[in-house]
Amino acid sequence: MIEAEVHLSLHNFLRSQAGFPSWPHHLTMARLVARALRLGRSALIQVGAVCGYQGRYRTSFVASALMWHGPVIIVAPEAVQQRLLNVEIPRLQQWLQTRKPIRTGDDWPGSEFQGLLLTTPAAWLRRQITDVEHFPVGIPTIIDGVDDLEDWVRHQLTQNIQPQDWEQLMLACPGQADLIRSARAQLTKEFFQHPANPYECYLISQPEIEVLHQLYLALDQAELPDAWKNFWQEFQYTNENLASPVSPPPLLWATIARRQGLFSLHCAPIELGKIILPIWQRQPVVFIGSALEPETEAPLFRQRLGLEDVTCLKFSADSQTDAIQLYVPYQLPLPNTPEFQAAFIHKVRTLLCLSATAPGLTVVLIGDVPLKAQVGAILASEFGSRVQVEKTCLDENGILISGWEFWREHQGVLPAPHLLIIATLPLPSLESPLVAGRVAHYKRSHQDWFRLYLLPTALNELQRAVAPVRESQGIVALLDGRVVNRSYGAQILAALSPLARINYLDPSLFSHANEENSA
Repeated sequence: MIEAEVHLSLHNFLRSQAGFPSWPHHLTMARLVARALRLGRSALIQVGAVCGYQGRYRTSFVASALMWHGPVIIVAPEAVQQRLLNVEIPRLQQWLQTRKPIRTGDDWPGSEFQGLLLTTPAAWLRRQITDVEHFPVGIPTIIDGVDDLEDWVRHQLTQNIQPQDWEQLMLACPGQADLIRSARAQLTKEFFQHPANPYECYLISQPEIEVLHQLYLALDQAELPDAWKNFWQEFQYTNENLASPVSPPPLLWATIARRQGLFSLHCAPIELGKIILPIWQRQPVVFIGSALEPETEAPLFRQRLGLEDVTCLKFSADSQTDAIQLYVPYQLPLPNTPEFQAAFIHKVRTLLCLSATAPGLTVVLIGDVPLKAQVGAILASEFGSRVQVEKTCLDENGILISGWEFWREHQGVLPAPHLLIIATLPLPSLESPLVAGRVAHYKRSHQDWFRLYLLPTALNELQRAVAPVRESQGIVALLDGRVVNRSYGAQILAALSPLARINYLDPSLFSHANEENSA
């Protein structure tokens, strides 16, 4: 069987590679991927935050894909594709002596192709959602990095109206040009009356929905440009939709450019599972993620994405090599109190001074946009050019002030920090209209929006953010008092395990870390 062949070949390959990054689960993962290919049965694998950050696991699924006798699709972001094409695939091809053709692109190479196709999530999902014929049914598919799969899917399903689309609408419907201008002016006035927020986007209110609805009724649907047809097909908004528990209303929001006086409209479904369920039924899919959920079965993730009958596997972290030192102070003000900001800045100063002699990068993670800018300015006045706000060109002993998204996108190219300071838990902010819209959906459905949405999102984000510190065996300072004052704090600590808890700070803590790193 293919499982035994992959196991033996990969085992011999790993033994032959001196200094190859160790990971105790290579053979188990390779066998499971090979089994999924042979049986045509989908699988969901959680490799762990550290392994996901380092990408060690990719050798396993590439070996199975190369040894499988038929075609395979690998769906991965372009940066991962380059790693596969330049390192993983050539190294394994040479050892395995396989001549399987390798292609990259957005379309299937042809009916005779029996090789390995690498494509991006955007291209694969776009074809699956809009035109099934571009990828034949039944081709085994491996999706790498499914921690972001929900965002990828929602992005593809989002319909947008950009400022230039209004001009196109007036050209297509010249008889209603005045009505279209009036609707645009009315919406501009409404949107720009919203108070400013850091996200520069707002849920569309009922009066604004009514303006769009009246415009929709006044236009000849046959004459609409594609962007408007697609938007209104998703829009389909009536009072009956709003009251229907079966068909929840879509998520409608506007983003604005205040200086230019322009706005864009966006419409996306809130529930994705039923929409994309047919995609998973067309072919066996191996889903590979870092730390989707604490449970091996990942029930919330599977429900949101319509994954039904899949084999689930979760690998545990190494309690020795992956442990971090975690500092959580007991008497810090809670983030929603006026005293928090001053106390937080004082604690950051203390940590930076105590670790001043320790070589390496320090990262300060701040989700609050105004606070991030303020802390950056304060620290720059004290520590000079060492401090950079969301920049990748850093000194050897640099101090990076970053939001969660920037750190997630760039941590792979930055050195692993010896100290990671986290201001607050990465719970999605209810000040964000998109978060508020999803929370409103959970409330309408009488569901626990915190347990089902906010907390799982925060746990995943937190584990991925901390992963580089595990590589350097550094220190994480989590300065959010909710970890010790709220009942869900135990879940936060469990998600960050393995760890050694620190309850105090002194210079010897960082000098000890220096000695370990030097050794």
